[in-house]
Amino acid sequence: MNNLGNIFSELNNLSRLSIPAIRITDIIDIIIVAVLIYIIIAWIKETRAWSLFKGIVVIIILCLLSYQFHFYTVSWIIERTLSVGIIALIVLFQPEFRKGLEQLGKGRIVSNIFVNEDDEKLSLRTIEEVITACYKMAAVKTGALILLEKNVALGDLEETGIEIDAVVSSQLLINIFENKTPLHDGAVLIRNNRVAAATCIMPLTQSEIGLDLGTRHRAAVGASEVSDAYVIVVSEETGAVSVAYNGRLYRNVNEDKIRSMLLDDKKIASRRISLWKGKKQ
Repeated sequence: MNNLGNIFSELNNLSRLSIPAIRITDIIDIIIVAVLIYIIIAWIKETRAWSLFKGIVVIIILCLLSYQFHFYTVSWIIERTLSVGIIALIVLFQPEFRKGLEQLGKGRIVSNIFVNEDDEKLSLRTIEEVITACYKMAAVKTGALILLEKNVALGDLEETGIEIDAVVSSQLLINIFENKTPLHDGAVLIRNNRVAAATCIMPLTQSEIGLDLGTRHRAAVGASEVSDAYVIVVSEETGAVSVAYNGRLYRNVNEDKIRSMLLDDKKIASRRISLWKGKKQ
């Protein structure tokens, strides 16, 4: 009877509890946290950090069990290594942290905020000159790697190459990538309708893109992972033209496909600029 009385007493206490009022800001706060958690988990699953993350989950479960069942030795080790473990996590996840911040910085929301209405990253003339050069080089199997910079600045990659600062033309691009010329090795960076630099060194992707693809294709995907640039690569072995964008490689694309990709992106950028002008007015 005493136990039954205690249960009813607890129920009475619960009935007296008041539910705090929920404000609109609380709902927004919960939504923001939920979205951030979803983005972090989705981002981790697409990287090598997913395996590390699963290992960390196992360690956390082990920690909870050790405290629950009083595993004193395990608890002592965990307490002594906790501070070192946090530093180790930062070191282990450093590439993933950097990639995550880069992905956040090149997101649509941030790009819309910082868009410059005076910038025209790619003109129709530049697009046609690049396409013409790529398929002329493809016809004779001349390897090439061309970055078309958009909103994410690639100054750190530009510094690895040789400054050119010339108007984009198909003849210039073909001459740059001509075999055994001083500038043929590496990538060409195109910014604001000008050839900014040549022989630029690109970061190589760690993703699996196919055993039949070489360093040039790995560099193309790697550059697209750290920026929002379109990276066009011409295979020296097969003459095939591929495009890397947002960490994905589109293989063996034809002229119309590349043209539609670049023109569609140009239309989206134009709409953003129009919206930005409308806001300022």
